[in-house]
Amino acid sequence: MATGPTSHVSCGLDLACTPDIRAALQTSNQSGFDFICAPIAHPRFKREYEKDAPIRPGAFTRSDLLLPGSDWSSLVVGKVSPWIDLESNDERVQKNSLKILLQEISFACHLSMPSLLIKLKRPDNFQLAQVLNSSVLGSHLQQVWVQVPITSCQTNRDFSIIKDEPDVIISSSKKDDTWCWWNQLRFLCDQSRKIALVLELNSKELPSQEELDRWFAEPVKAVSIPTSVFLSNKKGYPVLSKAYQEFVRRLFKLNVQFIISGTAQMKNISSYYQYLDHLYLTQPPADPVAQFAKGYEDYLQAPLQPLMDNLESQTYEVFEKDPIKYAQYEKAVYHALLDRVSDEKKNEVTSVIMVVGAGRGPLVRASFQAAKMADRKVKLFAIEKNMNAIVTLETLNEEEWNGAVTVVSSDMRDFNPTEKADILVSELLGSFGDNELSPECLDGAQKYLKEDGISIPCEYTSYIAPMMSMKLHTEANMCREPGKSIEASFETPYVVRLQNVNVAAEPQSCFKFVHPNPDVPIDNTRYKRAHFQVATANVIHGIAGYFDAVLYKDVMISIHPKTHSEGMFSWFPIFFPIKNPMYVPDGALVSIHFWRKISRTKVWYEWCVEYGQQCSNIHNANGRSYFIGL
Repeated sequence: MATGPTSHVSCGLDLACTPDIRAALQTSNQSGFDFICAPIAHPRFKREYEKDAPIRPGAFTRSDLLLPGSDWSSLVVGKVSPWIDLESNDERVQKNSLKILLQEISFACHLSMPSLLIKLKRPDNFQLAQVLNSSVLGSHLQQVWVQVPITSCQTNRDFSIIKDEPDVIISSSKKDDTWCWWNQLRFLCDQSRKIALVLELNSKELPSQEELDRWFAEPVKAVSIPTSVFLSNKKGYPVLSKAYQEFVRRLFKLNVQFIISGTAQMKNISSYYQYLDHLYLTQPPADPVAQFAKGYEDYLQAPLQPLMDNLESQTYEVFEKDPIKYAQYEKAVYHALLDRVSDEKKNEVTSVIMVVGAGRGPLVRASFQAAKMADRKVKLFAIEKNMNAIVTLETLNEEEWNGAVTVVSSDMRDFNPTEKADILVSELLGSFGDNELSPECLDGAQKYLKEDGISIPCEYTSYIAPMMSMKLHTEANMCREPGKSIEASFETPYVVRLQNVNVAAEPQSCFKFVHPNPDVPIDNTRYKRAHFQVATANVIHGIAGYFDAVLYKDVMISIHPKTHSEGMFSWFPIFFPIKNPMYVPDGALVSIHFWRKISRTKVWYEWCVEYGQQCSNIHNANGRSYFIGL
């Protein structure tokens, strides 16, 4: 079975019955399929137990000698008997189902099957969860694939009453919302990584967009598509509706496998695989951001701290390749120069531009180009604290800029120029806007900007939104460092290319900073409480963070999902996890509390999430796990 990106779609064939498993494997392989899903026991062989012994003698299923061990362990996903009912009201049925399930689990482990496929058929699965916790999660079985229908088809079955207790009611949303079935099971299994999701597309019509979006935040291992969902084109070949095509193409990005089920005629089964493979191979080309981010999807990275740490050459090099950011900066400087100096005075006035935090000089280069386009005279300063980057600036000044730049090796907060700047240019922004301490740096540099001087950027705003992602939460849990507390990995923000996530509500503004800052003394501490209406039931695993910035007038850069600067890849969003995931129902009002705190030596964030009477703890109190050094 495929485990990583391939040049073709990875697809399996779900078989209701396999009288000859060797022939089934051969036929499926010849049709293009990578694996099969086969019943562990014959579907019609309903075993019954008296006490601990089966009533019928003899083997309950086929011999393991029919296939070599390598085939059992890589090409066959075992399916448990569909008639097993652990939640039955009939105690005899319940106990018998338990013995049968344990028998099949044991045989799957004996064969070293890669996965065990179990279908969810109802809202509550406590008995199943108990069995999985006790018999599977500690076994040698690699994974349990839990197959969940995308819509509930139990319209004729009344789930409103639990067993014989008429006073215990299941809400209609939980009864009909199959995501709630899955969510309950994964929490009962302590969100084990051994529990993977197989999403069954069991309906001709897809649910609402809000309901669909949640599945993209789940650990979807495979997607089961019954042949009944397909349509026939003019030539009689199977195709999917436009809505389904779009949905399946979104799933390709999660590197899921597909399973074709429900077919009765093996001779035409290859056409289903060929169609899915066609969709896979004809995906639209990735945009520049996706190309740049390839391999970094859902990969947690520590935010940069360029004030406390000196960036390495390769880090500078990566960001200098951004085709949009520096074009926007050039445009901003161009318009600022035009506004600063009229056409009548362009030969008389020289504008002083100071690039603070100049790095290896891309903003200096953009400023020169802007001056050339505007036909304005400029005098340029490049201020940089990184001694290693100064080497590059001095070299460029000699070889490219003909000594026209005054290179200053200094922290911008300590620099004392002999003249003041008309335009102050900086790129000190982080994924959350202010998280690389742009406010503190530019406030410190403000003293050498003329009273009517221009700061580029002139303002920037951070944004927050509640977010669901079991994958990112699991990854954060694995980021524990020796010598640090258990909470530390959940009290640290991460820069991440968001993919296997669901942002549960529209982002709202958090902190805003303006430059030059007219407030004296300057106070950059902040507190924000934002309220979010969550349309459908979700699990909040943390907070997604973004920013946008006004460089000058209407020239902007943004990583906000609605206004993202097309093609710009210098920043990924930021993720603030919470230690204990919080379930919220349909229509929940979720509040996020966010603080920006400052001491003499550091800046840090604190955050918590609130819903009704539930409230997470305040994360990162006093900057105990994460801070940005001043």
